Amino acid sequence: MVDHHGCFVWYELLTTDTAAAKAFYRDVVGWDAQDASTREVAYSHFTFSDAPVAGLMDLPEEGRRMGATPRWIGYVAVDDVDMTADRLRRLGGALYVPPTDSNIGRISIIADPQTASLAMVSGLKPERRSAVSDEVGQVGWHELLAADGAKAFAFYSQLFGWQKATAMTPTIDSYELFAADGVTMGGIFTKFVRAPSPFWLYYFNVSDIAVAAARVKAGGGRVAQGPMELGDGSWIVRCIDPQGAMFALQGESSQCIEQPATEVGFSAAWGGFTSRGKMIAASKPKTRPKPDAKPPKRSG
Repeated sequence: MVDHHGCFVWYELLTTDTAAAKAFYRDVVGWDAQDASTREVAYSHFTFSDAPVAGLMDLPEEGRRMGATPRWIGYVAVDDVDMTADRLRRLGGALYVPPTDSNIGRISIIADPQTASLAMVSGLKPERRSAVSDEVGQVGWHELLAADGAKAFAFYSQLFGWQKATAMTPTIDSYELFAADGVTMGGIFTKFVRAPSPFWLYYFNVSDIAVAAARVKAGGGRVAQGPMELGDGSWIVRCIDPQGAMFALQGESSQCIEQPATEVGFSAAWGGFTSRGKMIAASKPKTRPKPDAKPPKRSG
């Protein structure tokens, strides 16, 4: 795949137990794991149908000493990491890891002015089929829970060139769809005060949300919110894996499972970024809007 500036192209799980993570995501999402280590870095690829979907590695010791917890991080493709890092600083963002050559390309770990973290990459080495997909086993949506959704969108628009996208159904308050390279990739909205500090949430496509949610709990994870039905008849659940990394699932459902209100603790600190709090999920929250173009029917 040719990297398209501004598109999410890679995802990485930093965790405290890679063996347990491989087993958990195999059961929940259907991913296999292939070793992709170098002499410098122990690294694995999560794969689906033999194609890389995401990376997996140990949470660095330096991060653990500073109180970091397991997390998913998304990588946005940029034409020039160094130039984009300079623009980030001018716009008020922060560099957690300055531009660095790595096993997956030239990368930089960053934070927006509201402290939500993500990463940039140029020259991505794992071959990818697409930047975003509705296929089972792929990443199908990206969501930013921001302190101020309007300001967050303005920042990313200037940093990556993201554009506003339209929706066929009415949007919930402050929910802004964003697109890059002509592809609607996700939404940005102002989080509830009770939610954790700003963060990015990534949605993995599954064939049956009810089955996947049951496997989350059977595998030692937690369903923090949902299932919730979307306008196109698909469902989503927001989850936490056994090591504490937050993620979400989306897909069709063979049944409707009522999920009681849940209170989820949250704590993270790394590279000067610190956030602590609780996320309280209501049993019937609002759903996210539907993009303007009807997506292909999910397989599986």
